[in-house]
Amino acid sequence: MTVNTMVRHLREGCKNIARNGWMTFASVSAVTVTLLLVGIFLVIMMNLNNFATTVEEDVEIRVHIDPIANEAQIKELGQRIKRISEVDQVAFSSKEQELEEIIKSFGEEGKAFESLKSENPLRDVYVVKTKDPQMTPAVAKKIEKFDNVERVNYGQGTVEKLFKFVNISRNIGIGLIIGLVFTAMFLISNTIKITIMARRREIEIMRLVGATNAFIRWPFFLEGLLLGVMGAVIPVVLILSGYSYIYDTFQPKLANTFVQLLPFNPFAYQVAFILVAIGAFIGVWGSLMSVRKFLKV
Repeated sequence: MTVNTMVRHLREGCKNIARNGWMTFASVSAVTVTLLLVGIFLVIMMNLNNFATTVEEDVEIRVHIDPIANEAQIKELGQRIKRISEVDQVAFSSKEQELEEIIKSFGEEGKAFESLKSENPLRDVYVVKTKDPQMTPAVAKKIEKFDNVERVNYGQGTVEKLFKFVNISRNIGIGLIIGLVFTAMFLISNTIKITIMARRREIEIMRLVGATNAFIRWPFFLEGLLLGVMGAVIPVVLILSGYSYIYDTFQPKLANTFVQLLPFNPFAYQVAFILVAIGAFIGVWGSLMSVRKFLKV
């Protein structure tokens, strides 16, 4: 295809958009409303996923070693834990280190635990992280059967509920976004179909004078692309402005908590790209599906 032909198709697509004012408005509005909803859910889901990932990465197994185990048995236990295929990291923490961590965590009040240094009641510990955080409960069950293990702690009960909540939230979010995208595809397809039906005589004349299907499709392809991109502009502006305000307002207040919002840059630009890409895809798909029936021999 020559440059002149492409310019002609682009010009025809722009003319069609301008010529069909109300249909263009209806098509762009359908994409705008849907992408606004998709964008909101996308922002929520990406931040929720970030929060869930952060929490999952903090999940660890603390293997309390039997106090009667000797040094050789402790090393052997560590080697057995490392040989578990799902294990990513294993770190040894002596009971003295454990007590120091407790004292530090309480700040000034931690000095009350200084007296425990002479008779430390804590246990040596192996701190274990898995390759997949959601494998934590299964790995913990394997480890607690090993010799010289007094007990295993990984937040039993709470961790399983957390993973279940995260998985359900992710699935619901993905389902809603996919549902909204398909709704937009249906709406834009039907809206564009109305405009193409009004121009079916134009398509029939082009076919009679020998125009190929590809030659007829290109203006509609570019028209749909432009409609989709135009429909994405308002959602991108509103969502990025809203997220910038929310981030600047609430992130300082969340700085010392485990709940963290994704940084505006590059997150905002990723969302913008995704919305424009979805808008372009919806517009192109709707145009091509609508014009296809008029090109059947």
